[in-house]
Amino acid sequence: MSALISIDFEQPVAPAAAPGAACATRQAWARVPPEPSRGERDALKQRIRQLLLEQQAVLVAHYYVHPDLQDLAEETGGLVADSLEMARFGRDHAARTLVVAGVRFMGETAKILSPGKRVLMPDLDATCSLDLGCPAPEFAAFCDQHPERTVLVYANTSAAVKARADWVVTSGCALDVVRALTARGHKILWAPDRHLGDYIRRETGADLLSWDGACIVHDEFKALELQLLREQHPRAQVLVHPESPADVIALADAVGSTAAMLAAAKRLDAPEFIVATDTGLLHKLRTQNPGKTFIAAPTAGNGATCKSCANCPWMAMNDLAGVVRVLETGANELQVDAALGERARLPIARMLDFTAALKNGTPALASGIGAA
Repeated sequence: MSALISIDFEQPVAPAAAPGAACATRQAWARVPPEPSRGERDALKQRIRQLLLEQQAVLVAHYYVHPDLQDLAEETGGLVADSLEMARFGRDHAARTLVVAGVRFMGETAKILSPGKRVLMPDLDATCSLDLGCPAPEFAAFCDQHPERTVLVYANTSAAVKARADWVVTSGCALDVVRALTARGHKILWAPDRHLGDYIRRETGADLLSWDGACIVHDEFKALELQLLREQHPRAQVLVHPESPADVIALADAVGSTAAMLAAAKRLDAPEFIVATDTGLLHKLRTQNPGKTFIAAPTAGNGATCKSCANCPWMAMNDLAGVVRVLETGANELQVDAALGERARLPIARMLDFTAALKNGTPALASGIGAA
């Protein structure tokens, strides 16, 4: 039987009228699924393969979920990726049912881009501190106080928050979008991650007003302990996700999204890497780079609370038994109100058009920058 754990997260005090507004500490919970035996694991995987085939379903998984789910997704023709790539893959795939192994905002994004498909999740209660820490009513009030600003929100937000935005961005494209908007004179209202917002401001020089949220995983990394670990591994290079604190980012050899970190590990000629992101990514890093060593960045040290110990407790709620259960019963089908989903789709589509045009070398022609 699953055990329950309590998790603290921060939420700006409503109405978050100014940057740096005080945050209240709130509590959420997560389930900890039991680890199956080897025999149980093999039987669950075989049952999932059968059910996916019978139901014309595909499994998409985030890099942070259990390695069993990552491997199974790829073995069965699905995908392991970040939230927007998962949703885009599901939209373009012929499958009638998408099984999303991740957290709730990922399932919502998949449903927004594929409203005609059935979207199932192993656990609908799997959530995210960035989503929890940015409630839609409070965020809408914050936006209303700054009507002159273009609203950009991170993919790690609810459908309702996305629907209030002009743009939805990922950590992989945020800098390009903000640079393009800034060049056209836009002032930015950003949500929800303050560390990522600060990183974007530093890198682009944008006039950027940020919501005061944080990821409980990346907020834990400690610069002093990271520096000490680096001294113990002088040949190691440091990979850091930009949701991390500024003093941690300052120690990085490469900063970027999960996809960018995977690319950097392949590109950089180093025998060892220290990785400041969810430890779930280490599985893919090690699989893709068998000759290299990957070390989790430290969350311990002075002032440490270790809310997650660099592993998202909500991502950990996804397990093989949950996938079997939803495919056998049809439980945990995720729904998004049609009108809300259509409003949320527009800022996502704007970002997808921009990144596609940027890839083709013509961002000004197809990005919709001027419309936001």
